[in-house]
Amino acid sequence: MKFAAIDIGSNAIRLQVTTTIRTKGELNFKKIEYVRFPLRLGQDVFNTGAISTQKKVKFKKLMKAFKIMIDLYEVDDYMACATSAMREAKNGLEIVKEVEEEIKLKIKIIDGATEALLINNAINTFLDRKKNYLHIDVGGGSTELTIIKGGEKLSSKSFKVGSVRRLEHHDSPVMWNNMKKWTIEQCSKYNASITAVGTGGNINKLFELALKQKGERMTLIQLKDVQGFVRKMSIEDRINELQLNPDRADVIIPASEIYIAVMEWAHAKSIIVPEVGLKDGIMQHLYLRNTEKEKIKFS
Repeated sequence: MKFAAIDIGSNAIRLQVTTTIRTKGELNFKKIEYVRFPLRLGQDVFNTGAISTQKKVKFKKLMKAFKIMIDLYEVDDYMACATSAMREAKNGLEIVKEVEEEIKLKIKIIDGATEALLINNAINTFLDRKKNYLHIDVGGGSTELTIIKGGEKLSSKSFKVGSVRRLEHHDSPVMWNNMKKWTIEQCSKYNASITAVGTGGNINKLFELALKQKGERMTLIQLKDVQGFVRKMSIEDRINELQLNPDRADVIIPASEIYIAVMEWAHAKSIIVPEVGLKDGIMQHLYLRNTEKEKIKFS
């Protein structure tokens, strides 16, 4: 089967098409198409409360392009999920309705809890059921935190703290304090025995810049070191020397500050970076709603 996932984030919008492949009795998702477009809806929403006419026009063009790709690949099912920026935009529902009527593409605006659940489902195959984890997912507009023990979610909370929101100076000190309080309360019982799990484009890039290999852990010290290395560089040097996308070069430091702060509050000495995200959680959801449940791996 073929599935398509659209992740409409605050910083970028992604389309991924995958096909299911069975290897040695296990089901694998094989990526056959991936497109990322840096529309940055959060820049409008966190400053004015709405998506501007200019970005609305671009958004519709992008959704039309994605719908054509979905049709060309003849996918069996698809799901488009919009997160923080779209759910906070005063005209978010109106735009979603227009896209459905004009382009015949259905978009679901999901809350933080649903976003966290979808991503958690994608990371479960990378976790040791005997250990305790704090899942940290930092997006452009929000951060989702989840405590996982024995492979099960114990508690989860979404906070309006994100990389674009922080870049635009719209992250509230009150929200930071609430996130700190929640993290300390939830993690205090585990002392130093909790490991962080990081998802999001920025932690993936920081992991890569730290020269870590897939499956390795990155220590808090190593994360701080790579943050310091990137912070000293200008935006131009980050683009030219590190080959970061322009919309990654400016938010990578604000994002790193969130990961580091949460890890420090949780007394987590290291972080696992499985390199999966919302789009992978959507894929798993699509498969489960189209067939029977079974063990899934992403590739």
